Parts: sequence; C-alpha cells; structure tokens
Amino acid sequence: MQNPTSIDAVQEMLAAQNYVCGRALATVTFLALKLGRPLFLEGEAGTGKTEIAKSIAAALGRRLIRLQCYEGLDAASAVYEWNFAEQMVAIRTAEAAGGADRDVLKTELFTEEYLIERPLLQAMRPQAGGAPVLLIDELDRTDEPFEAFLLEALSDFQVTIPELGTIRAPEPPIVILTSNRTREVHDALKRRCLYHWVDYPTFAREIEILHARAPEATETLSREVVAFVQKLRTEDLFKNPGVAETIDWAKCLLALDVISLSPDVIADTLGAILKYQDDIAKIQGAEATRLLEEVRAESVPV
Repeated sequence: MQNPTSIDAVQEMLAAQNYVCGRALATVTFLALKLGRPLFLEGEAGTGKTEIAKSIAAALGRRLIRLQCYEGLDAASAVYEWNFAEQMVAIRTAEAAGGADRDVLKTELFTEEYLIERPLLQAMRPQAGGAPVLLIDELDRTDEPFEAFLLEALSDFQVTIPELGTIRAPEPPIVILTSNRTREVHDALKRRCLYHWVDYPTFAREIEILHARAPEATETLSREVVAFVQKLRTEDLFKNPGVAETIDWAKCLLALDVISLSPDVIADTLGAILKYQDDIAKIQGAEATRLLEEVRAESVPV
C-alpha cells in the first residue's frame, strides 16, 4: 500500500487496523510520512505510542523493526555485533586443516557471513515491500551518548562498520521514536523530528478505542469501564492506568462473564488496571465503592 495522501486517509488507514486516531495525531503522522521525517511521540505509558508504529507497518505492508531501549544500550548493541562463536569455529577449523594464512583468515572472519545485524542496521537494508518501519521504543531509558549516536544515524540514515565500511539505506525507513518522559530527551534530537504529545483520550474517544479493541463488550459495560478508569486517573496514584489497561480490564471482565461492575468485581480484578500494590491497596474496599457510585451518578444514559 502507498502512503496515505491526506489526513483523513491516515485516520481511515489506522482505523482499518483498529487504531482510533484523533485528527492532531493523524496530521503529524501524515506529515511524517509525506516529508520523510522521524516522528517523536511522547506521553504517559499505555496511551498507544508503540501501537501506532505497529498499525502503520501493518497498514502499509512494511516490516516492523523494533529497537527496545534500555539503560546501558550502546551503539554496538543497536547496530551490529560479530558472531564470536562462529568465528572461533572457523579459526579452529582452519588450524586443524593445517593453519591458514593469518591475514587471509582475518579478512574472511570479518565478512557479512559472521555479522549479526541488530535493529538499526536491519533498518538500513533493502526490504521487500518498501522501507521498513523503525520503532525506537522508550528512548528515555537510554543515556545521552546513545542519543548523540542516534542523532547522527538518523541524520544521514547510515551506519559505519569499521571492518566493512559505511552502509547507507537505499530508502530511508519510516522512523517512530517513543518516550514515556521519565527524563527529558535532548533538544537536538527532538529538532530532527516531528513531535506530538500523546495524551489520555477523552471519554468518547476511549469508548471508540474500546469498541475497536474489545467489540464483545456491551455498551453498558464499556461505558462503566471507561468511566471508572477515567475516574481513577483523577486520583492520587503512583501510576495512572493507560488505555492499554482499559482494554486489558475489559477483556478480563468479558472472560469472567461480567455484565456490570460491582465493588467485588473491581476488587477481584484491580490487578488488570493498577500495577503497584500501594495503588491497589488505596482503591480496594470503600474507595472502590465510592468511585463506582460517583461513576454511576455522573453517567449519561446510553
């Protein structure tokens, strides 16, 4: 599939992948695709930043290459490494055969046959169906030296392997970077990208998302689930539940054949939406009952 030709087409394309996209996000996605610019998505965990990369790849028929960031990630781990075990086997084999010339052996060992490609190098390679979607997920988990390396790699869409030389992408990949903002990402990297803050959705949009991702849920249950989760986000919690938790909770309730929320059901399934014991302890019991009563008092009839 070719890149969408309008903002409306982006929304339709993503909707076909069950990704409900607001116009602001659709606009910046359209511009990133049209201009070939990296897209930097920042926001709370569970708001759909990673999912949009998956949806774009699926919709366009492109390969999704994911670089999951973590503390201590360096350029070598993100680009390539040599297959040391296979190189040692080749050395032992050469020695057993009578000792190959050292210079010849060294040249043979550092060829693509022994190269293990990591995500950034994979994204520079030609792919069937067109340039891949490169997802650099949770960039805020890395440190500044890796950001500096990434800045260079994304500027020229090329990487250098000392033994092989420079490898340039024949067609730049579609790059999507995400951050949960556990720390600030350097301005120099942000300036290379189009930026969008992915916020928690409104009630109406979260209902749309739940209909798309858990269509088996009744309208009544969907509205209660979304209203309760949105009420939780106003509480003083260590970690607010994201949209991903809303979907997970709805699916858990469906698996239990629940048709309407109750304090007992909420207490039994809080682990689907809250991931810290202090938050669970705070909401259990009378607090869950109070929140459910407020949800029902404020609810608009279906």
